[in-house]
Amino acid sequence: MASVLITGSSRGLGLAFVQELASRPASSIAKIFASARGDSPVLDKLSKEFPDRVIPVQLDVTNQASIKKAASEVETKLEGKGLDVLINNAAVCYYSPGLVETMEKLEESFLVNVMGVHWVTREFLSLLQKGTLKRVANITSTFGSITEARFSAAALCPAYKVSKSAVNSLTVQYAIDHEKEGFSFIALCPGWIKTKLGGGDHADLTPEQAAKASLEIVFTEGQVYNGKLPIVFVEGFEKPREGSWLVYDGRICEW
Repeated sequence: MASVLITGSSRGLGLAFVQELASRPASSIAKIFASARGDSPVLDKLSKEFPDRVIPVQLDVTNQASIKKAASEVETKLEGKGLDVLINNAAVCYYSPGLVETMEKLEESFLVNVMGVHWVTREFLSLLQKGTLKRVANITSTFGSITEARFSAAALCPAYKVSKSAVNSLTVQYAIDHEKEGFSFIALCPGWIKTKLGGGDHADLTPEQAAKASLEIVFTEGQVYNGKLPIVFVEGFEKPREGSWLVYDGRICEW
């Protein structure tokens, strides 16, 4: 029975993660720690629907005191057991109308997308070391790939791209440091999703599709994805489609 913590779980992909995990048998997913920065009626509703399994946790990834408090709360709820999976999902994406020199909020993008991931991972690492699965999935994007940068040039979100390149590198550093302990640190690309952060109705995948496909990677046995950037596999999206160059074929993206 696995325990999972998701950051940024009050909406979008994070909420879809919570809903998908809650739909699975309690014999496979015991506890889902659904963290959000503030109060969340939708998470409160899910916690009533799945008592003792969906546990809302207040956690602001930009506030280290908030992270420490959340870690203490999760440790208490685990009752001596470890945390099996951490999904660092919370993120921001700001668009700039011009070239890279016009980009705004690079500092905030790093604070949420990079420092937030690092601070949360660092604080929950001891609980993860006590867990059985030892999985950390940092939700990222191929937009952070330097090798494939030209393919995403039309997307005017340079601060997001730069911050995702950094979190990809951060993932690799954690992967190298902890691989001998049996960890898998994964920089996971869930695809272009129909969310507020993503592309709305112009995007390719629903949050439900992305969450289900992402969890297939997260729960893959062994360390095959440790220190790598896998893209989700979604049936029907294995080849380019009209109006989109993106494919979701399960491949490993080059850094």
